Amino acid sequence: MISLQKITLRRGSKVILSEASAIIQPGEKVGLVGRNGAGKSSLFALMMGELPEDSGEYWIPTAWQVATVAQNMPETSDSATDFVLAGDVRLEKARVALTALENDPNMDRDGFGEQFAEAYANWEDAGGHDAASRAQTLVQGLGFTVQELEQPVNSFSGGWRMRLQLARALMCPSDLLLLDEPTNHLDLDALVWLEAWLSKYEGTMVVISHDREFLDAVTRVTLHIEVTKLTRYGGNYTAFEDLRAAAAALQATAYSKQQDKIAHLQKFIDRFKAKASKAKQAQSRVKALDRMEKIGPLLAEADFTFEFKEPANLPNPMLTISGGEFGYNLEDGSQKVIVKNVSKSVLAGERIGILGANGQGKSTVVKTIAREIKAIGGEVLEGRGLNIGYFAQQELDVLVEDDNPLDHMSNMVRRMTAAGSLSGQSTREQDHRAYLGSFNFTGEQVKQKVGSMSGGEKARLVLAMIVWQRPNLLLLDEPTNHLDLATREALAMALNEFEGTVMLVSHDRSLLRSVCDEFWLVAKGAVMPFDGDLDDYQIYLLEQAKEARQQRQQNAKKAVQAELKAEVAIAAAKPAVTYSKAKLDQMRKELGQVEASMAKLELEKTELEAAIGNTVDAGRIKEISLQLKTIIETLANLESQWLTLGETLG
Repeated sequence: MISLQKITLRRGSKVILSEASAIIQPGEKVGLVGRNGAGKSSLFALMMGELPEDSGEYWIPTAWQVATVAQNMPETSDSATDFVLAGDVRLEKARVALTALENDPNMDRDGFGEQFAEAYANWEDAGGHDAASRAQTLVQGLGFTVQELEQPVNSFSGGWRMRLQLARALMCPSDLLLLDEPTNHLDLDALVWLEAWLSKYEGTMVVISHDREFLDAVTRVTLHIEVTKLTRYGGNYTAFEDLRAAAAALQATAYSKQQDKIAHLQKFIDRFKAKASKAKQAQSRVKALDRMEKIGPLLAEADFTFEFKEPANLPNPMLTISGGEFGYNLEDGSQKVIVKNVSKSVLAGERIGILGANGQGKSTVVKTIAREIKAIGGEVLEGRGLNIGYFAQQELDVLVEDDNPLDHMSNMVRRMTAAGSLSGQSTREQDHRAYLGSFNFTGEQVKQKVGSMSGGEKARLVLAMIVWQRPNLLLLDEPTNHLDLATREALAMALNEFEGTVMLVSHDRSLLRSVCDEFWLVAKGAVMPFDGDLDDYQIYLLEQAKEARQQRQQNAKKAVQAELKAEVAIAAAKPAVTYSKAKLDQMRKELGQVEASMAKLELEKTELEAAIGNTVDAGRIKEISLQLKTIIETLANLESQWLTLGETLG
């Protein structure tokens, strides 16, 4: 088990955890939750051995293998398969040891055979024979195609490289799996696959996530960090919320009752402490008050709320797409069409969720509507007075690393003034400071460079800038990637109260469920309506995965059939040969002799393979290896004779 006893953690002068205690039993699936900055990542650093406790005791079984997702962007030309394969540290160690012995020039030294046999057994025990297929299963499960399995890692974009880091962590045969926001770079397809994989994981798991449906699906215990304390709750995230609400109600009631009792005691003390006849009783009340274990008031975590301003106007339709072809211009001057024949209207007040696997074109559709890229073909007509608020999937697409929040506000005002779209918004710095404060950018934070901000702070800044522009069409491409649960809920509430139109790309199913009324599906080069809810979409994803597996099996079967057909065609092209009865009898006799020889050699091969593992003499190992090579070659020749005779005899 994992034990934390009265742990205190500090980052600089800030106390992250103070005398925090918890027990995690082997095999438990734990969700670690709390506001951004509460200390979740610091606790992970402690569990990974990267951060020592300032006081208290942290204990984990010394034999446990810990796996976690590396946060650095991998820069390597290794193939996707090889990169993930190297995540199996046990197998990698066995492979390195075996390779070293295979290339050892001193094969004749004493004890070499025993070393070689042991190294081979270790490699085999680590799953060396099927490791590549296991790695490729992980890579494909996280959304990569068959064609991408052998592509170099550094040819993929950042989000896809982080998927490979996740696959590499899952490849490791671990006792403890630590996952910090594993869903950030996933679409719903990969998210559904990951949930299924984690549900079968047999080790202990601790996961940080702000996706409540993901936590509900994969965890059964919740650890909550709040005000430097660590509290364990039995159950997934929804159960935690219910239990915490009940505990908060009890605490509030107990606190209120205790305050009444304290007031009563204090009133008696104040009234009679100077009266000789009552001094003894008053003193006993003082002692009772001192001994009383104080119940703290319920300190609720500061909630973050905001709202979108009422749009200046609501064109209807917002926009109309006719025969749209969306894609990119390539470096060689050609164009790559991602989706085509798009004919859609977006009406005022609609709430549209955009579904589809990564790479199918969701972001391409959103960027085209947002005017970030031009349509390759067709027509996109905007309603009069259309004002778009665009949240890019990568916040730095619209943020400047060296600028601070005040700079961004000033630059936005200049752009809007130049475009003639500044309608009543203030241009005063003091008003900008006050506005940014409503998004939790207070004091000197308004002067902090964006490059030094956390992902959550960047996301809040982008939201603040969008709200300030009073859009009537919101285009949100994965807005929740770095938002904590409370801020996600605030976003959902603000979107539901927004009077304009919302188009949303997100893997956060809770946000999609609470905001969207209809769905578009981007798949197979088209944009089509999806008739159903997210549960129907999950069923659709499972069916698509099943069809893909069946298609791969059919393709493999067709390849074998085509090969056999080609062999038959070659045989049919040969002139027919008529054999006498004596010749046919002779061939049948030869066929029997070949079968007997093959059976004998197979037995010898099995015996030699067993012998090589029990032999310690290097010379004898070399001799057996040569015998095995000869037998394998002879078997191949006999098998060819057997096939030829069998085809001739029919």
